Amino acid sequence: MTSPSRRLQTKPVITCLKTFLISYSLIFWLTGVILLAVGVWGKVSLEAYFSLALDKSTNAPYVLIGTGAFIVIFGLFGCFATCRGSPWMLKLYAMFLALVFLAELVAGISGFLFRHEIKAILNNTYSNAIEHFDGASPQSQAVDTIQRTLECCGSESYKDWGKTDYFKTNGIPASCCKKANTCPPDDLKDMEKAADEVYPKGCFSQVTAKMEANLGIIAGISFGIAFFQLIGVFLACCLSRYITNNQYEMV
Repeated sequence: MTSPSRRLQTKPVITCLKTFLISYSLIFWLTGVILLAVGVWGKVSLEAYFSLALDKSTNAPYVLIGTGAFIVIFGLFGCFATCRGSPWMLKLYAMFLALVFLAELVAGISGFLFRHEIKAILNNTYSNAIEHFDGASPQSQAVDTIQRTLECCGSESYKDWGKTDYFKTNGIPASCCKKANTCPPDDLKDMEKAADEVYPKGCFSQVTAKMEANLGIIAGISFGIAFFQLIGVFLACCLSRYITNNQYEMV
């Protein structure tokens, strides 16, 4: 049996670890709430972009919503396990955090390694959306939104529209206009006149330029969030060990 002084030294350590782990669990819970909110927002606001990229409805928002809800539940579980001081609950919490870390790490590395393939897919799907543009479908509305937001026109340039059936009857879409849909309709049907009225840059180059400019920041944040899970694993394992040892010493 260990001396009372040894047990008295262990209790402040346990209290300190509990405080840190509860704080960590609350932050972890907050990230789940953010993921949940982003998933709901994406489903409501970005469905057109997802359908443009995949040419059909996507489950990506539901994945975010499900992941966020799962993290919210386990964040609360982590707080409960910490307050309860249950070693097996803390070990289960540590295992979950380790799985989240591995999943985020694999997703981040895969995204970085296959970034060129992702660019090619985006280029093909965007070019396909332009080719079948009709001004009314969700994909067409997404193209209009992207062109207005990024101030671009076509995939590589505004000349891409000259190869489409839409151009033969309607000309270049008004979303390409530099001055918010005020281009003369006749000018949009003439490539030479349209050159002074529409955005000269293609949308694909704009999108990829933004992606590449922020790639380092995105990678840093992604790996930072992933390694943040290791802090939780360390705290949960340490607290579980100290509680187990303290219970053993009291026997």
